[in-house]
Amino acid sequence: MNYKQTIEYLYKQLPMFHRIGAAAYKADLTNTHKLMELLNAPHHTFKTIHIAGTNGKGSSSHMLASVLQHAGYKVGLYTSPHLKDFRERIRVNGKMISKKQVTDFVVNYKTECDNIQLSFFEWTVGLAFDYFRTQKVDVAIIETGLGGRLDSTNVIIPLLSVITNIGFDHMSLLGNTLPKIASEKAGIIKNKVPVIIGESSLKTDAVFIKKGIKEMTEIYFASDEYHAIVKEKFKTEDAFLTIDITKDDVIKYKNLKLDLTGSYQLKNVVTIIKSIELLQQHFIISKKAIYDGLKSVKATTGLMGRWQILQREPLVICDTGHNEDGINEVLKNIGLTHYQNLHFVLGMVNDKDIETILKLLPQEATYYFCKANIPRGLDAQLLSEQAARQKLFGKSYLSVKQAMKAAIKGASKNDLVFIGGSTFTVAEVV
Repeated sequence: MNYKQTIEYLYKQLPMFHRIGAAAYKADLTNTHKLMELLNAPHHTFKTIHIAGTNGKGSSSHMLASVLQHAGYKVGLYTSPHLKDFRERIRVNGKMISKKQVTDFVVNYKTECDNIQLSFFEWTVGLAFDYFRTQKVDVAIIETGLGGRLDSTNVIIPLLSVITNIGFDHMSLLGNTLPKIASEKAGIIKNKVPVIIGESSLKTDAVFIKKGIKEMTEIYFASDEYHAIVKEKFKTEDAFLTIDITKDDVIKYKNLKLDLTGSYQLKNVVTIIKSIELLQQHFIISKKAIYDGLKSVKATTGLMGRWQILQREPLVICDTGHNEDGINEVLKNIGLTHYQNLHFVLGMVNDKDIETILKLLPQEATYYFCKANIPRGLDAQLLSEQAARQKLFGKSYLSVKQAMKAAIKGASKNDLVFIGGSTFTVAEVV
């Protein structure tokens, strides 16, 4: 098989959650254990950091990878989903795995893996771990795909486990209450492996504390220790958010510049600072590496789609926030942005709580409804009809690109065009 045929095989022959939804979810680690045995346990040959959470785990993974790279380490990074290219999921020092390495792995193990009947996600986990072993990484940052307890990545024994936060998402698979969802995420907590919880919450803290006691490990709540104070709000001209990080009312990091500028990154950066504090037991991480790493996450790791500016005059921004908490953060950022009129390009997937999200959106915006080119995409006309019930009005378009072009054409130079509602909507414009 060539690369194109290999990717088509992975997409079409194997269920992929991000394309088809719940039908692809395999809540069982049996196959992953069989795969690790077949590959001679690559996940035991390098150090790992495991990151889960409802929102922020992607940004946090990339932030931490950037800092560790600037500290001089060879860093593997496994994340999902990808935006433009499957290979975004597997990187070493910001560089994507090569097409040849993807193809060679699938060809080499196809017969055995067909017998195991791997899912798409199991295949990618095996590929990532095998690649990190061959690349001899110093450390790999592993982001969970969905949940934690039964996620395919949950075969590793990391140096540190991180759970960014708990919110409502994938309730049909993870549970319909915050404690139930927290319990699934807490599944990554391992015996005597320290755990950082990014955001403390009265509804979920007890779940983590109980699991920590059971696993005889320390639980740290980053938001109780560190605080991020905005010194200089994000300006589109300089593309940085400048903050101070304090602990016990003492400034620990002054004038820290973030190139990930969404307001929600204030929560993520606190989690990362606490993570670095614990990781300094294993790695030499200077303040310079922290400053340089957080100032250049996008350039260092290749991260896209987080409050990303696509053009100016009119200002066009996209963001992958897609669940209730994520959309609330997006709206907070829109509120901090200077503009005359708001043009909202909206595309969603059909297994989200559409009504809850639509109720949050501003009625004064002009909407451009569209469907991302995946099976899970919600039909643009259906989205338009549901939106109208919430007094959100606009036209429907056949594609995301068409909707974006119409929005830009309809906007004046002082307007804001925002594109979002789904990771897959953003994927078609970055």
